[in-house]
Amino acid sequence: MLNGRKVAVVMPAYNAAVTLERTLRELPADVVDDTILVDDASHDETVELAGRLGIHTVRHPANLGYGGNQKTCYRTALARAADIVVMVHPDYQYSPNLVAAMASMIAYGEYDMALGSRILTGSAARSGMPRWKYVANRGLTLIQNVLMGLKLSEFHTGFRAFSSQLLRALPLETNSNDFVFDSQMIAQAANFGCRIGELSCPSRYFAEASSITFRRSVKYGFGCLDTAIAYRMAKWRMTRPSIFSDSQQLRLD
Repeated sequence: MLNGRKVAVVMPAYNAAVTLERTLRELPADVVDDTILVDDASHDETVELAGRLGIHTVRHPANLGYGGNQKTCYRTALARAADIVVMVHPDYQYSPNLVAAMASMIAYGEYDMALGSRILTGSAARSGMPRWKYVANRGLTLIQNVLMGLKLSEFHTGFRAFSSQLLRALPLETNSNDFVFDSQMIAQAANFGCRIGELSCPSRYFAEASSITFRRSVKYGFGCLDTAIAYRMAKWRMTRPSIFSDSQQLRLD
C-alpha cells in the first residue's frame, strides 16, 4: 500500500514463461498488494508458472490482442478493489523496481496517469532499441504532441500507472483490441483533462523481450496518427468519435 491506497500490478502476458519469474522477483513486495496476470492464449507454460508463483491469473481461451488483454487487466484489478493499477509487461523489458515510484505519482494525488519514459534520459537507444523503432517513436511522438497539444517525451511506453477513478471513468471498452489501445488511452485521458506525468525508465532489449514486426508497427503507427487526428477533430467539434464519448462522468476528486 501507498498512502493508504491498495496497489495492484497487472501483467498483460503472451508467451512470457521465460521472463515472468524475473519480473515478479523485482516487484517491490512492500508496496504491491495484488499481482494479476492476464494470459492471452499463450502457447508456452505462462499460465502454469503463474499459478506456481501465486499470481492471480486470468486466461483468455482465444487471443484477443494487446488492447483486449489490457481491458481484462483493468476490469479484473478494479473488481479486486485496486486503488492504483500499474501495468508491468512480464517480458522484463521495463524495470519492475520502479513500480513504487510510478505508483507514488498517483498515490499522493499528483497525477491521474503516470508513464515510464524510455526517452527522457536516452536509455532506449543505449539499451538496444532498433534504430528504426527509435526514429519512428520520436517522429510519432512529435506529431502526436503537436496534434494533441501535449509535451510528452513518449507516447509508446508499455509501463504505466493509473488511478482507479481514471480507469472507471474512461470509455476503455470503445478502444481497439490491438496495440493502438495505448495511444487511444492517452488521448482519452488528455481529452478529459487528466493530469499525465512521466518518469524516466530504463529498458532492456533481448531475444525474449516481446516485440512487434515491422508490418504490425506500420499499422500501429497509422493507428496512432488516426487517433491524434480524431482527437484534434473532436476538439474542433467537427466530429465526436466513440472513444471520446462523455457518457461516463469523470470524477477524479
